[in-house]
Parts: sequence; C-alpha cells; structure tokens
Amino acid sequence: MAGLPSTARVVIIGGGVVGTSSLYHLAKAGWTDCVLLEKNELTSGSTWHAAGNVPTFSSSWSLMNMQRYSTELYRGLADAVDYPMNYHVTGSLRLAHTKERMQEFQRAKGMGRYQGMDIDVVGVDEIKRRYPFIETHDLKGALYDPSDGDIDPAQLTQALAKGARDLGTKIIRFCPVTGVRREKDEWVVATPQGEIRCEIVINAAGYRAAEVGRMFGREVPMMVMSHQYILFEEIPELAAWSKEQSRKLPLLRDVDTSYYLRQEKAGMNLGPYERNCRAHWADRDDPMPEDFSFQLFPDDLDRLEHYLADAVARVPILGTAGLSKVINGPIPYAPDGNPLIGPMPGVPNAFEACVFTFGIAQGGGAGKVLAEWVTQGQTEWDMWSCDPRRFTSFASAPDYCVAKGMEIYGNEYAIQFPRHAWPEGRDRKLSPIHDRTKALGGRFDAYNGWERATWYAQPGDDISEEATLTFRRDGPWQQRVREECLAVRDAAGILDLPGFSRFNLEGPGAAEWLSLQVTGLVPKPGRIGLVYFADDKGRIVTEMSVVRHGEDQMTLITAAVAQWHDFEWLKSRMPRDAGFMLTDRTEDYSTQILAGPNSRKILGDVCDADLTLPWLTHQETEIAGRWAKLVRVSFAGELGWEIHTKIGDTAAIFDAIWAVGQKHGLKPFGMYALDSLRLEKGYRTWKGDLSTDYSILQGGLDRFVKWEKPDFRGKAALQNEKQQGVKKRFVTLVVENPGDCDAPYMSTLWHGGQIVGETTSGGWGHRIDKSIALGMLRADLTEPGTSVEVEIFGDRFHAVVQKDEPLWDPRNERLRA
Repeated sequence: MAGLPSTARVVIIGGGVVGTSSLYHLAKAGWTDCVLLEKNELTSGSTWHAAGNVPTFSSSWSLMNMQRYSTELYRGLADAVDYPMNYHVTGSLRLAHTKERMQEFQRAKGMGRYQGMDIDVVGVDEIKRRYPFIETHDLKGALYDPSDGDIDPAQLTQALAKGARDLGTKIIRFCPVTGVRREKDEWVVATPQGEIRCEIVINAAGYRAAEVGRMFGREVPMMVMSHQYILFEEIPELAAWSKEQSRKLPLLRDVDTSYYLRQEKAGMNLGPYERNCRAHWADRDDPMPEDFSFQLFPDDLDRLEHYLADAVARVPILGTAGLSKVINGPIPYAPDGNPLIGPMPGVPNAFEACVFTFGIAQGGGAGKVLAEWVTQGQTEWDMWSCDPRRFTSFASAPDYCVAKGMEIYGNEYAIQFPRHAWPEGRDRKLSPIHDRTKALGGRFDAYNGWERATWYAQPGDDISEEATLTFRRDGPWQQRVREECLAVRDAAGILDLPGFSRFNLEGPGAAEWLSLQVTGLVPKPGRIGLVYFADDKGRIVTEMSVVRHGEDQMTLITAAVAQWHDFEWLKSRMPRDAGFMLTDRTEDYSTQILAGPNSRKILGDVCDADLTLPWLTHQETEIAGRWAKLVRVSFAGELGWEIHTKIGDTAAIFDAIWAVGQKHGLKPFGMYALDSLRLEKGYRTWKGDLSTDYSILQGGLDRFVKWEKPDFRGKAALQNEKQQGVKKRFVTLVVENPGDCDAPYMSTLWHGGQIVGETTSGGWGHRIDKSIALGMLRADLTEPGTSVEVEIFGDRFHAVVQKDEPLWDPRNERLRA
C-alpha cells in the first residue's frame, strides 16, 4: 500500500466511481499531483451494490450531455487504460402507456438527436420485434435508445483507478478522513496515517457526503434511500433465445409503473422505484453507522409485491423463474434527485462531486465536469442542474431532505410537466402577504423555497394536482392567466415577488471594480440599469439589476434561485484588500410589481413620490407611513414600478395599494402571466435563455457591451468572437398554427431538413394571441421573415423569425409612458 504523501495539489475524499472518475479526468487534464483517500476499499459505498445501468435518457439537457459522455467514455475505456471490463451495450426500451409519455419521449428524441445520438420513438410492433417476450396490449409505444446498457461497477471503478494511477496520481485505501482545517490558504486533511496539505479538496464521499461536508462547516442537502433490486434464476426460454440471437434483450423500463427489468446472464434483474419507499438513517433513532462498507439492509420484499406482479404480467417468462438474490443498499438523494457537482458553497478551494443517485451512468461525465471546475474554473456545458449552489440553507433541513428525497424516489420516472408543482417540502419561505395572495385564489410553486403565486384560481376552477399533469397550454389556468395579462394591459396588476436575491455593494472603489466585472456600464447615481457578467470565454454567467444609490453605494438584484451562485461569483472576484463590502440582504426585503396603465394613478393615491421621473430611475417614498423604494422598471413590459419594502412593512403597503387600486381595476397576477408578458417583450430568463451555453454576443446582448471600456472580464474572447463571426444568435420566433402545446426548453429548430438551432423558452403571448419561442438560431438564418420549423413533441411547426424588437409595444412607448 502506498504511503500517505505530505502534500498534494488536490485531495479527493471517496473512492467510488465518481471519485475515481474525477481523479482520472484531473490526471488527463495534466493535474497528476492528486491523491484519492478512501475509507475502506474502492467501491465500498453505493458503487459495489449498484445495478450498473448506463442510460443516456434524461429530460435535462445537461444531464443528457453528461450521461452521453459516460457511454462514449466507457466504450473505449478498457482499451485506453488496459483493463478488461464487462460492458454490455444492449439498447433499451422505455414503455409508454399514455399520450403524455409519448410526448416526453418525442422531446427526448429531439434532444438526443441534437447531441448526435440515434434515439428513436417506436411503435408496438417494433417493441415486440425487439423484445419477443413482452405483452404490449396496453402500450402506446416506446423510446428506443441503442446506446443504453449495463456495466460492471467494480470493474469500471478499478479501470478508472488504474488509468489515474498510470498517469501519476495516488490512491490511498483504508485511509478515512477524520477532519480538515484551513491554514495559510491551504487545506490540511487529517487521517489516521497522518496529515496531507493541499490546495483543493473534493468531497466525493457518496452517501457519507453530509458527514464529510460538516468537516468544512457545510450542511450538504441530502438523504439516503433504501433501494432494492431482485435477481432471478436462469430462465431456459431466455437462455435459448440469447444463444440463438447471440445477444441480450434490451433493457426494459416500464416507467409508468416504475421499474426496470434487465437480462442478467440467462436470468433477470428487476429494480422497482416504489411509492411506498423507505428512507434510512433519517433520524436520531436510526443513526448512520460508523462504517457500512460492503453492507446491505435487510430484505423488504413486501414493498415490491405490486411491482413484481406487474413485471410478471408484462414479461410472463419472469414468472417461471425462482428468486436468486435481493440487493437492498443505500443510495443518496438530493432534494431534486440530481447530483452535486461544483464549488462547495461558501468554502474556498473546495468542491463537491457527490449525492449521485445514478452514479454509474453519470460517473464518466461527472469526472469530466468536476475536472473542468477544478482546472479551469468553468465547465464546457452549463451545469446549473447539478451546481451545489442551486440549494440555499433552507434545503439542508433534514425533514425537508427526507420528504423531497422520498418524493423523488417514489416518482423517479415521473414526467416533468411544466405546470406541475411537487407537493412535498412546501411552505418553507412565505411572503409577508402569503395569506392575502392565498385568499385571492393564489396557486403556488416554490422558487428557492419562496412560495410565489403562479396563477389565481376562481371558484369552480379545477385546482387538482391531476389537472396539471399535461403539456397542453389549455389547462384550467389558461383562461385565468389570460385575464391576468389583459388586466395588466388594460388597467393594473400587482404581483407579489418575495425572494429576489439582493446584495449591497458599498465602499470606496466599488463602482470601479464592478465596471471591470460587467460588459456594459454601471448606471449613474439615481438610476437603475441591467448589467451582464461574462466569464473569461465571453459566455453569459448572470444578469443583475444595479440600483445605484450613490457614487459607491449600490444594490444588486438578481434571480431568487441565483442567490448563492451570484453572491459567490461576486465575492470570489473581489480583491482581498478591497475597500468595499458585499453583503447579502435577501432576507431583509420583499418586492411587489405594480404594472399597467393605471399604476401611476394608484401610486399617486398612496404616496407623494414624483411619479413623472422617467424609466430606469428610483426614489424613496412613504406608503401607509412606511418606507418604500420605487424603481421605475417593469418585467411585464407595461408602465410600472417595482416596490421594494422591508419585510415587516410589506403587508401594510400591499393593503394600502390594494384598497386604492380597486377603483382603478387592480387585479393580482402570478408567475405564469409574468412569463407570458416577458416573452412578448423578448426578456430573457436566467438559466433558460441566459446560460454559459451561450456567449454574450450569441445571446443578442450586444447593446450591453461597451467595447470602448479599457477592460472587462471576457472582453478578449468577445472581441475574438466578433472578429471571427458569431455562429448563432438569439431570435424571437412566432410559431404559426402551433397545435395544443408551446415549445418547451431545448426544442429543435429545423431548416431545409437540417437542425439549425434550439429554443430556450416558449409560451403563449396573450396580448398578441400568438405562440412565441425564444431561441438560438444559425446566424445566416436570423434575418427577419426567415421561415424555420420548430419541433414540438415530435411534430414540426412553421415559425417565422421576428425583428430584433419586442413583439408587444416594439418602441417601448407604453413602458416609458
């Protein structure tokens, strides 16, 4: 066994597939002074008992990218590192019982094709041809993925470990980490074998990641589920078929029932994700043992009875086989089911690559992404879906993690419908006027834990959860959302918007420093401006509104979900000896949006502010005897103000505005209406239209770039892109005769039979009565009037490129009124 070195550039804690993949990819990037520490033997956590399935399917663009990369890596890994592996690429069939499931499959097919994969949607006859033992009488079709299959998790881990060792890294087994501390900008990692100093530490501890996280003062949002799968004895009929065909059956997933069924030699492996699931180590009465290496939980077959019966009915030959073995092991879950890959929130030079529910399928891609984070400070693909900073402190509460983890597990294969709000873990952060919006009929969803009204139901409206399980636009909310939009257009609407992330930046040199971080200009005192942050490659990191109070006194406002991400982006780039400070004031204030042609009259009745001040100005005033900040902007695209209030004053101010507003036609509106209104103005949303998948210039944000500035982050990359020519650009499309559904995120754009772009968001514009899609299109096709096709759940619809101006109020006359 190799001895523990005294120093390293990087220390990885955890020797499962993700830890070894991270080590391998760091070494491939030239970072060979890296050490992996494993408490027991490699694979002793969740890896050793994993089933080893390797799908590419995902409804997430970034996760599909990561899983696709894994399959590509695994195909050539044995030869690349000279280590034999059992990797069976069998293909897979995901079964569909409903029209909605077929729509999901069509969308996944489009995304997969864009990424170069040969995913296809097949009919019942093709299912039977590929899987002759199946009953298909109640099926609509299936998704066929030729790249799916299974791999031996232990062999995969050892192959990655060998590849990493051969490149010069070190792996120390039976070396648990007992603590970490920070000394002179270094980490000191303590083990029974001694201490090791390093620049960077990576938590890849799997289901023990929370334990390791606490060593850094970090509460990792996670819990541990019990996952069972059943191995069956040999089935003679299957053995004969495999011998005759010289292949295995495709991996079968009955996603509407919630299990997978895989051929295992001449037997089968059944893995359900049961609704009546069980969390482990979830409270003081069931603590995590000090060591659970290579151990399993007791069998709990009663939970699986329904799924076993369904699988036997689906594939009758399964009923002829005896049960061989039950595997019941721990797997970790984050509150949304996605892993944590990226910077450890609030901790310098520390990263997370942990809480992988599907670590074998995602391990290869995870290693690539983690290595990019460490070596480059950024990733090739926008990986917000896995960024640890997507969760803030509320999400680490154990009861929240358990409730969400069990909900995700029990609905592992559920379709992610755009208007469906998952019910567990709710009401964590409530607006000061939550009771008022609820009494008005508000239906809610959570944004970074903050409950916001999405639409306002009226008596008799269908508010059941079942009504939201659709991709169609004409759900019970549609008429109400239209009424809300038209109220904003014709009179006035008020939207309660708790949870805006807001940071105070103040002190000598603050404005000068901020100017170097943004592509455009910092607004003058008394003004508000939208600014964009680029990374060193010129890609879109984030956008913020800057409310400038004085020469070096500003409030930066950004999306609720961006709170930890954007704060760290700013904080990590501030000089150590800065004479200015950055403070997070998110929890101290709330916001309401008042918009519509009558909004000036309403404010005139409740305050003495100068309401003639122009667009993009701000001022302080009093409403109902309470302080308020009026900011003359409107994401709704009508005359309007953001009303910023202290938390304790919000209810009194809302009540005053609401009471006066009734004679002016004031109505409440929700997030669905706001989304419709912003689409008509071409306003972008963060991590949809604005992400590191696109550059500032591709995003159509040229007007926010001030080339004459002496310097700003990303300037050189943007200048080079401008000189070379921008390859694709942001466009607004109007979809003609779009059918029942609007374009979801990452719908494929076609022209002349070729894929030429993708949508970044879409929806119905109620003021113009048209279906709108925002997206990225090949640059030579962005001339207004150009016809393209947008693929929406498998069908292609004619769409027309619009002028580079808002569809509603193109000259912003209403906005500036």
